[in-house]
Amino acid sequence: MKVLYIDTTTSYLYTGIVVDGKLIVEIKKEFGKDLSRQALSKISDMIKQAKLKPTDIDKIMVVNGPGSFTGIRVGVTIAKTFAYTLKKEVITLLSLEAMAISNKNEKVFKVPIIDARRGYIYGAIYNQENIPVLKPQYISLEALKSATNHLLEDFEYISNQEFTDLKVESYNPNIEKIVNTLISREGTNPHAVNPVYLKQTEAEEKQNTEII
Repeated sequence: MKVLYIDTTTSYLYTGIVVDGKLIVEIKKEFGKDLSRQALSKISDMIKQAKLKPTDIDKIMVVNGPGSFTGIRVGVTIAKTFAYTLKKEVITLLSLEAMAISNKNEKVFKVPIIDARRGYIYGAIYNQENIPVLKPQYISLEALKSATNHLLEDFEYISNQEFTDLKVESYNPNIEKIVNTLISREGTNPHAVNPVYLKQTEAEEKQNTEII
């Protein structure tokens, strides 16, 4: 079983190939504004580096949000293109879910967060079995902090970003673990794979405000 993993939901490209449960190649690099231009070519190069052809891929796993609006679209488009061309289904997962699964400390509650600006974040709380006890959502950082005050056990914030006055465990995706954890998840027809934003775009928010 050869699985192609893709995550472009932040300014980083996280991608890898897992063959029979073992990670054989990966890319973890920040591209910033160049991500949309670089992602497809880097993924194609990675497949060649693994001495595989695209037709060798059995499953495609893509993180379809939340995060950067542009980044989400990039990853979803690449995954859908590969899947449609290869006639494969796509397994989707959330970025916050990937962060929780990757956390090294499995004995604590996991609180993955992504900066959404202006005091808001995309966040969730997962228990030790990676089951959400606070579902992934667009929420103010203060509200999420308040929610963690109700936890009766230790917890850790996880992010690849820095937050003022907040101790955060650095997110380093464990692609092998993510794939092996979710490999049995039901796949989706590529045409049915859509971004999960959890928040309206600024243009949509402005439009709604004008209507009101």
